[in-house]
Amino acid sequence: MSVLTAVNDDLRALIRTIPDFPKPGIMFRDITTLLLDPHGLAQTVARMVDAVDGPVDLIAGIEARGFLFAAALAVPLSAGVVLIRKDGKLPGATIAEDYALEYGQDRIAIHADALVPGQRVLLVDDLIATGGTARAAIRLLRKAGADVAQAQFVVDLPDLGGADSLRGDGVTVSALVAFGGH
Repeated sequence: MSVLTAVNDDLRALIRTIPDFPKPGIMFRDITTLLLDPHGLAQTVARMVDAVDGPVDLIAGIEARGFLFAAALAVPLSAGVVLIRKDGKLPGATIAEDYALEYGQDRIAIHADALVPGQRVLLVDDLIATGGTARAAIRLLRKAGADVAQAQFVVDLPDLGGADSLRGDGVTVSALVAFGGH
């Protein structure tokens, strides 16, 4: 995995940590403070673009913060955007994928006609933790015929193992910054 922590200390400093949110013991990594900084946001997008390996046809963003980065990366990469949403939020025909949560299950979906089989898709989101949603997104995109070989995140929480899980699924993972712990 490519984590450029020394190079991206400026971006790391713009990410606020909120202790005990949403529950005691969690150190929430809040990117809204990064989004408020025009230079930091521009640098985030530019560095994510630089980390892309080869051409991509589509950028798939996971609801909701992933949409921001997918759209921002799509413009300089001359790619389209696929929205990965919670099931029931997209109009028209969809395909969906279930995934496990700590207590129960959830389901994500894309439009059935969102991509053409064989298109190269880059998956993006703001943060990777356990990787459950990202892995489900990759399964969903591949079920639709996409070639998903890369995933990018602004923040990685490596102690939770999500990036390792994606690598186990044959995906190259990059993140701009990493934070230890939960």
